[in-house]
Formats: sequence, C-alpha cells, structure tokens
Amino acid sequence: MFKRIGVIGSGAMGRGIAQLFATAGVEVLLHDSRSEAIDQALAYNRDTLERAAAKGKLSPAVLDAALAKMLPAHSLRELAGCDLLIEAIVENLEAKQALFRELEGLVAADAVLATNTSSLSVTRIASACKHPERVAGFHFFNPVPLMKIVEVVRGERTDPVVIQRLAALAEQAGHFPASTPDTPGFLVNHAGRAYGTEALRILAEGVATPAQIDRILRDSLGFRMGPFELLDLIGLDVTQAVMESVYQQFYQDPRYTPSYLMPPRIAAGLLGRKSGQGFYRYVDGQIQLEAEPLPAPVAIERPFWLDSRVAEVREQVARVLAAAGAVLEEGARPSAQAICLVTPLGEDASSLIARQQLPVARSLALETLAGFAQRRVLMRQPGVDAQVLAQARQALGADGVPVEVINDSPGFVAQRVLAGIVNLGCEIAQRRIATPAVLDRAVQLALGYPHGPLGFGEHFGAARVEQILHELHEQYQEPRYRVSPWLRRRVQLGLPLTTPEDQEPSA
Repeated sequence: MFKRIGVIGSGAMGRGIAQLFATAGVEVLLHDSRSEAIDQALAYNRDTLERAAAKGKLSPAVLDAALAKMLPAHSLRELAGCDLLIEAIVENLEAKQALFRELEGLVAADAVLATNTSSLSVTRIASACKHPERVAGFHFFNPVPLMKIVEVVRGERTDPVVIQRLAALAEQAGHFPASTPDTPGFLVNHAGRAYGTEALRILAEGVATPAQIDRILRDSLGFRMGPFELLDLIGLDVTQAVMESVYQQFYQDPRYTPSYLMPPRIAAGLLGRKSGQGFYRYVDGQIQLEAEPLPAPVAIERPFWLDSRVAEVREQVARVLAAAGAVLEEGARPSAQAICLVTPLGEDASSLIARQQLPVARSLALETLAGFAQRRVLMRQPGVDAQVLAQARQALGADGVPVEVINDSPGFVAQRVLAGIVNLGCEIAQRRIATPAVLDRAVQLALGYPHGPLGFGEHFGAARVEQILHELHEQYQEPRYRVSPWLRRRVQLGLPLTTPEDQEPSA
C-alpha cells in the first residue's frame, strides 16, 4: 500500500482527495502554487471533519488522526518522499504534462503519478514522461468524500500493477474503483451522455417543455433530478464542453451529437444555478418552479377504447376511467363515439393511428411503459379534436394523478431517454470499456440513476427497449438510434443484458 501521498492542487477536488485519504489513515501532503490556498484548504477540511465529529459521524480518535495526517507542502520538493502523487490542477494538457515532467525529477523511480483529469487523455498526459508505465488516471467526483467512486484509468502504457495498487487504495478509503481504459469520457461521463443529449433533442423537436421532460423522467423512470435540472446544477458551459469533447473524440458519432440549443444560452450567460438562470430561474440558489397548469374541468361525454390487450394495462386504465364515471369499451374496434387510446412502443401517435385505421379526430396516445402511479402522459397528434383531448385528460386524471400532455413524438419522452441510456450502456460493454457489473454500479454511484444502464434494460425489458430503438431508427432514419450488437444478440438468445461476452470455458 502507499505510505505517503502528495496532492497537487488545493481546490475542491484536491482538498477532498486529501481529506479522503487522511481519514483513511494515510499521510497526505497538500501542495498548491499559492501558499495561502493550502492553508485555506486545510482549514476547510478541519472545519468539515470537526462538524462531522460533532454530529457523531467521526470518533474523536479518527478526527485527531485525520487532522494529524494532513500536512502542508509549500514547495514541490517537499513531495519528494511521496510514493503516490495525485495532481488536481487546471484541466489543461500542457500544464499537466509540465507538472509530471517536474515531478519525475523529484520522486523515486517506483513512485506512481496519477491524474484526476475528467476529460483529458491519460495516455497523452503520460506521453510527456520518461516512464509512462507509472502514470494512471485517478478520477474522483465532487464532493470526493461523499461520492463513493473513483475511475481508475489505464493509459496505453500503464503498468497493470499500478492499476491494482490504486484500486486497492480506493477500496481502503471506502470508494468503489471503476477500472476503465483511456477512452473518451472514461466510463461515467461516457455513460451519462444519453440522458441530457436525448432530452435536449426532445426539447428541440418541440415535443415538451423542460419542466415537462423533467417531471416525466422523475416520476416515470425514478430519476432524482430531471435532465434540465441537472444541466443547470452542473452548469451549461461545463456540460457543453464535455458534450463537445466526447462528440469530437468519437469522430462525430451521431450518438453523441450535442444540441444547437446550448451555445446561444451559454453566450447569453444563462449558465444555470450559478448565474441565476439557465433552463430555470434561481433566487438565492433556489429553483423557481412554476405551478403545474390545471386544465379547466369539462364534462366527459364519450366512452373510451384502448388498443392494448394486456390485462394489467386494461385493468389500470378501466379503474382510472371508472373514477371519472367513464366507460372502457371491450370491443375489438371502437364505437362511433369512443375516444381511442393507442399505446405505441417507439412509434409516434400518428403512425400507429394511421396503421390501425382509427378516426384521427378521436384518437391520441397513452404512455404505458412505466406504469401510471406517479404521472400519466398523453400524446396528441396534429388532427385530434380539442374537446376529445380535454375529455381524455380530465378522465385520466380523475384519481388525482397528474396528466402531462405532450406533442407527437416517436417514443414519447421516457421511452426515448430510456432506450438511449440502455443502448449506450450496451455499447460501452461491447467495447470492453467496463464489465457489466462495473458499468452499472459506477453509473448508480456517480450519477445517482435508479438503475445502471443494463439494469434499466432488464427492469423494463430488453426486447421492449430493442423495439423502441428499431422504431426510432425507422422513424428518423438516423444512425443515432442504431441498435447495439450487445443488445440485439442478448435479445435474440433470451439472455440477460448483464451476460458477459467472454465466459470461462466449462470443464
């Protein structure tokens, strides 16, 4: 194990890394080019740990030991005795390379050099060193002590022993080490591309507002934050830089295409919470949400017809309609008065209504993928009668569950975002960037998703996800929605999405 760690850079990441390993019992020397910054960071850590101890989260003995393990290093030369150096300086390739060249001349030949970079190539950073085999990525997430994950990134020439040692150190400190090769976005930033980019695409198509998209994804799929709340929290400028970087590094693969909606907002200074306005407004850092619109009450004068023959779905819809005093017809075809509800999977409402030869003025779509308990989604199409829509909205919200009305789109909102997340996760597994288990756990720990990408697919059904993607690809004719071979093969063979490609030979 490492006996003494040097951390270069005393900002939020550097001081967090120092606190993490000092609390784990390792001596840490914290350096910054500004001496006052070192003192401020150590004071910040002291205050944080003392507050934790006051709340009973740290014992007095652990507190005293951790404080004794965090030491200032006012010059790089004071780091000469460290066997692990972790840089957390500005995200600039030339600056990191220059620092590593200087460190190589100070430390022992077997000392490990690690970079906390979130977006730069570890291999390119290491290329400036005489011994690139001892250089690796060690990418933490903010706040470091609370985010129980670190990406351990192997460059093209990194010694496997270095990766093993860093992973063991992370586990000693209570963090999950997600080992990954040096690819664009590493693991977490790569896996997270589908959530925001598909939501932006939905917004750009005029399907729904940011608030609607956020509400649907929180209530339907269980996300703690909607994509636009998340964009505002991280900062549109920061997120756009990552989107552009990953897109360019994958040579303009359409899966990663950024949105044209972002640059004008950034130019206008609408950066999110830190600027007081992004997709939402903020006052003293608090989001200002408008109340959900309440539709005017209308009389329900028509029966309803549902195209789904799934018993559970029909029972749920019939129960909701009964609360409104409405009737669900049982016939194979709707009556001349019925409001027709179709339940597309991947298709838009217009396509399914036309294919089933239903009356355009009386037909609209109902989302059924994620159930009805928290929020219901109706999708209108251009020809639906306004009174039909009003009656459907009234009836389907009769039990108090809010009803969202969006414009026609292949895959609604939840289906599109879910399919994108699962498909991209399958590509990451296909490319051997992470094992299925590491991928899902890393995404849940770092991004707070209710399921990992492959777990999402298993929860909602891999075959259904594949169907959504096929329909999206058919509707848009874009490679953005092409089905990952990993997903297709496992659906064909009836295997879980977590089934690895490489199995141990049987005896």
